[in-house]
Amino acid sequence: MKKKYNIAVIPGDGTGPEVVAESIKALDAVSRKCGVSLQFKEFSLGGTQYLKSGMLLPEDILEELKTMDAIFLGAIGHPDVKPGILEREILLKLRFELDLYINLRPVILFPGVKTPLKDKRPDDIDFVIVRENTEGVYAGGGGFFKKGSPHEVAIQESINTRKGVERCVRYAFEYCEKRNKDRHLTLCAKTNVLIYESDLWNRVFEEVHLDYPDIKTDYQHVDALCMWMIKNPEQFDVIVTNNMFGDIITDIGAIIQGGLGIAAGGNINPEGVAMFEPIGGSAPKYTGQNKINPIAAISAAQMMLDHLEEKQAAGLLLKAIKRVLKNDLESLEAGKMGPTTSEAGDLVVSYI
Repeated sequence: MKKKYNIAVIPGDGTGPEVVAESIKALDAVSRKCGVSLQFKEFSLGGTQYLKSGMLLPEDILEELKTMDAIFLGAIGHPDVKPGILEREILLKLRFELDLYINLRPVILFPGVKTPLKDKRPDDIDFVIVRENTEGVYAGGGGFFKKGSPHEVAIQESINTRKGVERCVRYAFEYCEKRNKDRHLTLCAKTNVLIYESDLWNRVFEEVHLDYPDIKTDYQHVDALCMWMIKNPEQFDVIVTNNMFGDIITDIGAIIQGGLGIAAGGNINPEGVAMFEPIGGSAPKYTGQNKINPIAAISAAQMMLDHLEEKQAAGLLLKAIKRVLKNDLESLEAGKMGPTTSEAGDLVVSYI
């Protein structure tokens, strides 16, 4: 047996528990096949728990999460909870307290999956976005002056530290080197308007590039990059960007790779714990219907195995996901994919 891994599982809200169940099913199958020991511990966090008990993210649970090898998240979001509460007090708190400063988002079009981009094939859509995950406008800087009056002023500050920018940029260079595809890293910013923030990113990018002379680099304004992601996605290998721009372009990435039914991501502290999740959210209208597509969640589980350096298990699970996508799903949309949620999970297991 290889090393035992302690995995925190947060099923969360809506369809989160359903897709998590299929992911655990796949992880159990691939871990048995590859001799990996995964020990799961479930934590009840999210809107359902908040409505029941008023609990959000207690300090004792937060401290325990810090000791885990990885965290697997289903979804957080409940229609009966005021917007902002769960996002700030659970999701952002996890991100900031665990210092999950890298958001890693592969954008890969698999064979058998349809893209809305005309004439684009899997060879054309295969890149990764590295998003800074703990600074920028999401750090919460700013405030109101004369709120509610005719003279109201709202200020939202983007906070960028050299340490925060440099560790994100360095991670992107190292990831690009490790990925070893085109060895091409693109910086996405807005130097012509957001002068101070973008100047810091650009200077750090150029300085760190000196340590990785074999990596080709270029720069694109965020608005131009959005256009090129749609027109010519084949030009990208790895993209690095700030928190807000990353939030926007990863959604474009999700749709051009086939939609939220397949998009998965990791929130990573390379020196600590990492959290992996499907991108699509809790989809409350489908709760309990056994209709939601679990492939995004299973892909997040595959990313988690890869992050844990269990390459054999990660590779085997990826092959199973690809086979299901190519052979068995009519659509990635909930209720239209052909098999049910549990049947799709069973198909992944059968290929393992």
